[in-house]
Amino acid sequence: MITLFKNATVYSPFFEGQKDVMVAGKRIIAIKDSINLPPELDVHIVECEGNKLIPGLVDAHVHITGGGGEGGPGSRMPELQISMMVEAGVTTVVGCLGTDGITRNVDSVLMKVKSLRAQGMSAWMYTGAYQVPPPSITGDILRDIALIEEVVGLGEIAVSDHRSSVPTTAELTRLAAHTRVAGMIGGKAGIVNVHMGDAVDPFRPIHQVVANSELNYKQFVPTHCNRNSYIFEDAKEYGKKGYVDITTSSYPYYMDEEIKPSVALKKLLESGVPLKHITFTSDSCGSLPGFDPETGKLIKIEMGLPSSILREIKEAVLEDNIPFEQALQVATSNPSDILQLAGKGYIKEGYDADLVLLNEDFEIIHVMANGLMVR
Repeated sequence: MITLFKNATVYSPFFEGQKDVMVAGKRIIAIKDSINLPPELDVHIVECEGNKLIPGLVDAHVHITGGGGEGGPGSRMPELQISMMVEAGVTTVVGCLGTDGITRNVDSVLMKVKSLRAQGMSAWMYTGAYQVPPPSITGDILRDIALIEEVVGLGEIAVSDHRSSVPTTAELTRLAAHTRVAGMIGGKAGIVNVHMGDAVDPFRPIHQVVANSELNYKQFVPTHCNRNSYIFEDAKEYGKKGYVDITTSSYPYYMDEEIKPSVALKKLLESGVPLKHITFTSDSCGSLPGFDPETGKLIKIEMGLPSSILREIKEAVLEDNIPFEQALQVATSNPSDILQLAGKGYIKEGYDADLVLLNEDFEIIHVMANGLMVR
C-alpha cells in the first residue's frame, strides 16, 4: 500500500511549507510540492489541507516495564501500553529501569522493547538502573551496549538523590568511559542517562567526572532538570556545555516545586542554551514520588504519561511564544540526533514513515508508525 499525504503543512521538524508526502512500505519515499499518481495505482490518499504533518514524537526516557515501588508493592507502576503511545503521538521510545533495579530486571526491558517493535512501534533501551554497579543483561554493561542492537547506552544512573548508590567520581568516570568505548565498538551513541535528584549543587558529580578525565559533558544526558528551582538555575549554565532533559509529565503534579516544561524551554533559550542541547521526555510509567524532607517517608505518588510531551509543546507555542519548529525539535530531531536513532525524528526521504497529523488546535488526527496507520 502507498499512502499519500496531500497538501500538508510540513514541519520536518523545520518548516517546509505545503507539501505532498508519499509513503511506501515503512519509508518516506518522496516529498514534493505536488505528487500526482496514475489512477490505476492503489493509493490511500490522506487530505491534509490546513493541518500540520510532523515527525512522530521520540520519547527518550520511558519506564516501559513500569517503575515506582518507593512506597512498597502497592506503589509499583504498570508497564507502557501501545495505546498510550498512539494517543500521545509518540512513535519511538527509549526504555529504562529506575529506582527498582532489584525486583525488576533489564532482561524484561529488552523483551518489552522487542514486543513494541513486533507490534509496529520503534523502541530502544538503556541498560542499567539507579544502582552502581548497574544491573546488566550479559553480566557486563560493555557487552550489553556493544553486542545488543537495542541497547543505546547506560541509565538511568542516579546521582544527587537519596535513592542513589552515591557513586564516587572514580566509579562514575569508569562507567561513563566504558559506556563510551562500548558505544564506539557497537556503533551506538554510548550515552549515560543520569537521574538528577534534589541535592544542592546537583551537577557536581558530572562536573567532577569531566574535570578528572578526558570525557566531556556530551557523554551524559542528565534528566529531571526542571525538578526544582535551584537545579534549573544550574541547568541554564550546564546546558551551554552539555545536554539538559526536561521532564514533562511531572507538571502539574508538582506545581509548587517544578519549573513548567514549556516555561523551562523558554528560559533555557533566553539563557543562551543551544536548542540542540534541550530535550523533552515524559518519564512515563515511572513514579512521580514526593517525600517528607524531614523523615524521608513517601507522602504522595503519581504516574507520568507520554501525552504530556505534546501538551507542553503546544503550550510552549501558544503560551510562551516559542516558534512551533523550535518547540518540536526537543521531542523529535534532538533526541534522535543525541541518541543516534537511525531514521527517526525527521520527515525526510528515506527516513522511517513515523508521522503525526495535527489540526490547528494541536489535536491528533492521524498517527503513522513505520508506515502503518495506527490512528
